[in-house]
Amino acid sequence: MRPPLDGSILVTGASSGIGEALAHRLARRARRLVLVARRAERLEALAERLTADHPHLQVEVRPCDLSDAEARAELLEQLGAGEPIDVLVNNAGFGDQSLVEHAQWERLERMIALNVLGLTALTRGLLPSMIERGRGGVLDISSGLGLAHLPGMAVYVGTKHYVTGFTEALRAEVASQGVVVTQVCPGPVHTEFHDLTHNTTGQRSPGFATISADQCAAEALAGFERGRAMVVPGLVIRTLLRLHAITPRWLWRRATRGMAQPLRAHAARSAREDR
Repeated sequence: MRPPLDGSILVTGASSGIGEALAHRLARRARRLVLVARRAERLEALAERLTADHPHLQVEVRPCDLSDAEARAELLEQLGAGEPIDVLVNNAGFGDQSLVEHAQWERLERMIALNVLGLTALTRGLLPSMIERGRGGVLDISSGLGLAHLPGMAVYVGTKHYVTGFTEALRAEVASQGVVVTQVCPGPVHTEFHDLTHNTTGQRSPGFATISADQCAAEALAGFERGRAMVVPGLVIRTLLRLHAITPRWLWRRATRGMAQPLRAHAARSAREDR
């Protein structure tokens, strides 16, 4: 099976980063793009660029905070009244880099609402019409941390492990219904993600493992079109995750326990400096 990338495609988190890169690549083939994100001005600017570059393309802008239950429900109601969505790209999400006791609860709550509830609600809302038509696709942009874990990002890791389990189970459920389901598990990507992350740990992503948003989008769509269950963009992260998969769990626990000590020391120094 191949996802209908020439049809009507909805992309969440489309205002920047991987979502914007996906929108540019999908615009070359799609008949209609529905762009969803919180920042309306950025969506409008992106829509203008896409329609200028691809005159055949119909672009709709749907500003929405997917972490808000009422806003999600309103969006789904609007979508249900219009042309059916052929492909859903669940890209919206954000992270947090803090030891759990230092994290801001309001931020964690919103992250869970977006990374977990937003993705699930849109999938639940749009999937039935795909199954009814016998064609469709769901592309979930997860994270390499949906396959592993690191200290200092416990809640974010938890949300991405949810995406991994949800996507794998969903793929099995709709395998006979004409709907392609793929998850993408990138490592570090050059986006605003880390700039917007509340980082109290002092951690920084390794530059040697970081790829561009366009490379991530290109590899994601190539794997999606081939009907792959999982895509891990970037040779370095792909290699590291393969090594992780064969590492005994007890050994990885011991390693991550060691990784946590510098994070706790950094937090203690920061607390002393703030006094």
